[in-house]
Amino acid sequence: MPAIRIADRFSSLQPSSMIKIFQAASAVEGLINLSFGEPDFHTEPEIVDAAAKAAREGCTHYPPLQGFEDLRKEIAAYWKRHHGLETDPADILLTVGGLQAPHLCFQAMLNPGDEVLVAEPCFSAYFQQVENNGGVVAPVPSREENGFFPTAEDFAQAVTPRTKILVVNSPCNPTGGVLTMEQALEIADVAVRHDLFVISDEIYEAFIYSGKHIPLSSLPGMKERTMTVGGFSKSHCMTGWRIGYAMGPAELLKVMTTLSVSQTFGVNTLAQKGGAFALATQDKKVKARTAEFERRVRYCAGRLNAMPGVSCPEPKGAFYLFPDISGTGMADEEFAWWLLEAGKVAVIPGTAFGKSGTGHIRIACTLSMEDLGKAMDRMEEALKKRG
Repeated sequence: MPAIRIADRFSSLQPSSMIKIFQAASAVEGLINLSFGEPDFHTEPEIVDAAAKAAREGCTHYPPLQGFEDLRKEIAAYWKRHHGLETDPADILLTVGGLQAPHLCFQAMLNPGDEVLVAEPCFSAYFQQVENNGGVVAPVPSREENGFFPTAEDFAQAVTPRTKILVVNSPCNPTGGVLTMEQALEIADVAVRHDLFVISDEIYEAFIYSGKHIPLSSLPGMKERTMTVGGFSKSHCMTGWRIGYAMGPAELLKVMTTLSVSQTFGVNTLAQKGGAFALATQDKKVKARTAEFERRVRYCAGRLNAMPGVSCPEPKGAFYLFPDISGTGMADEEFAWWLLEAGKVAVIPGTAFGKSGTGHIRIACTLSMEDLGKAMDRMEEALKKRG
């Protein structure tokens, strides 16, 4: 049998603390899992029917590499309808889940040693994607008093001659933070002044409870220097369909499309047909689910703030809470493993999302109110027993 020689750059690759929690949680009997950022709602039956109908009608062949035009038109219409964003369907690329979009962008833009500013706390997959494509991650820390977004000064101080891209996520995973107009304009100003390209991950755009969603590409000087990441997984409960999209400059999308040929050769045909139907018909149901997620996060925030040693900021968007648990005397990773054992509740330590997450945990409010209530009861009881 030939020896398997793993590439040097991946030889020390280890599962993240998030993945370790996922793996450990799967073995706990009677667990309540608040670690997983997936809506508990199933895809609406009529979306499934639309995809099945397309299959029966023979739509089972390779799709256009950029994505079906009817779907790209529906995406443009959706953003115009909900956020006032004008987008040419030609400036949209369908991807295999939203996560392929930043990967292709990094692959297209980064030269070895180029730096990428990443606002912390953040979805840690960005770090791996940057490094896999020869870039250098430059985390930009934030503070809770600023809504867990770095200030303009924080970003500006992190810029070096090698900085090429800035990554920001609003509404934010893991914090639930939502950029204010002032913050968004400050980020835009930094990007323009330092000639940076921006990857704006807006996958949670449908879930806003305080303020409004601001597409960064809609701000002055930003359309030509922003790639927006969107998708169907969260808003339309289509995580398993693996379909997302990038909206950005045609010059960039052309290269990303070419790169995708050797990776995926297009996005699942039936997922695209289901996605087009979803965008055209499901606005009321998305709104109803948003109201339900708001009910859940507000309930859990209230419960958390009544627990000893726990402080939870007001939820503003997404379906996550990011409470400060430092008052319990435990570090965040210690707390997550303790709660898994003592309460049979799974959460993610804040440091899984960067150093700015120190002393916090992420809670995904993606279960029923009944299960969330049980989880809060278990956590409260475990903390009281611990004293």
